[in-house]
Amino acid sequence: MTRIGIIGTGFVADLYMRSLETAQGLDLIGAHDVRDARLSQFCEYWNVKAFETRDALLSAIGPGGILLNLTNPLAHYEISKAGLAAGCHVYSEKPLAMRMDHAQDLHALAAKAGLMLASAPCSFLGEAAQTVGAALRGAVAGKPRLIYAELDDGFIPQAPYAKWQSESGAPWPAGDEFRVGCTLEHAGYYLTWLIALFGSVRTVVAASSRQVSDQLPVDDPAPDVSVAILFFASGVMARLTCSIIAPHDHALRIICDKGVIELDEAWNNAAKVRFRRRFAIRRRLVSAPFARTLRVPGPTRPKTGRWGSASMNFMLGVSEMAEAIVQNRPSRMSADLALHLTEVTLAIQNAGETTGAQTMRSRCDPIQPMPWAQRLKRGRR
Repeated sequence: MTRIGIIGTGFVADLYMRSLETAQGLDLIGAHDVRDARLSQFCEYWNVKAFETRDALLSAIGPGGILLNLTNPLAHYEISKAGLAAGCHVYSEKPLAMRMDHAQDLHALAAKAGLMLASAPCSFLGEAAQTVGAALRGAVAGKPRLIYAELDDGFIPQAPYAKWQSESGAPWPAGDEFRVGCTLEHAGYYLTWLIALFGSVRTVVAASSRQVSDQLPVDDPAPDVSVAILFFASGVMARLTCSIIAPHDHALRIICDKGVIELDEAWNNAAKVRFRRRFAIRRRLVSAPFARTLRVPGPTRPKTGRWGSASMNFMLGVSEMAEAIVQNRPSRMSADLALHLTEVTLAIQNAGETTGAQTMRSRCDPIQPMPWAQRLKRGRR
């Protein structure tokens, strides 16, 4: 059993707790939060031991255990740094840090101490992303050329977000969400997939803007829309959009020589992956009206039920780290991935109107697929 402890018991912590029910080999020893009332509410609901201080929890986790940093994004750097200093491996909610120099500092500290460091999201370890990878490796659709990835959430300023609550009663942190911004909060859901599949992003060309800042309940909101063109070192090009304005669209389309690999739900580990073949009829080029469903054979990672718009197992990344510790191997949730994801996301978020092409300095190799996703099983139409 690998000891784990949680710092930060807000909205997202309940999603981790519900996902923990599907995990094996993890021993949750307790939680800490600077908000006493929220800590009590969380720990009573989930029957978890409450720790009055951060240092007491870190000491209880001890060297070789994993700290889950689920705090406010502005606190991620401080808390993760404290966890590494205590000899804990660290899994942080996104982003790894709000500044690139802070992310680099954490990366260096983890390397020096021989500790694992990772940041969410971990959905690239799930069935849908792994199925996409198996399809590409199996050349089902031919060589990939272009990717369209959408992470648009609808017109959130008009949503009843003041009524949104987590399972144990934590309110949706609207202030944090709007100050951090949809790009830092959501771009990683497809960026991690693409980095895992294609490796490092070489160049980012992006624009970001505050289009609805007058309708948000904070004085200093982050950009609420961004559009990025990503040039991967492997040669693939991707367009990624993030917004809290455009109609809800979480589709992914990978355009290949023989057709398109597609899915509709980034936030569903079990989203249906389809291949739509391209062919010629007389003098016209058309896409097949019926797509073929693609599947990997055998058992995959445990799934969770749907909560709101998401059906994701938030503990996949922590479980991967724990398995890597036990097996004495590198984790797929690596510090290189966390650092590169941070650099690319910050480049998109901070692009504004006039920033030109930005060359990425960090690197991340493509990530080994899960053992159960080495090959593909083709489903019926």
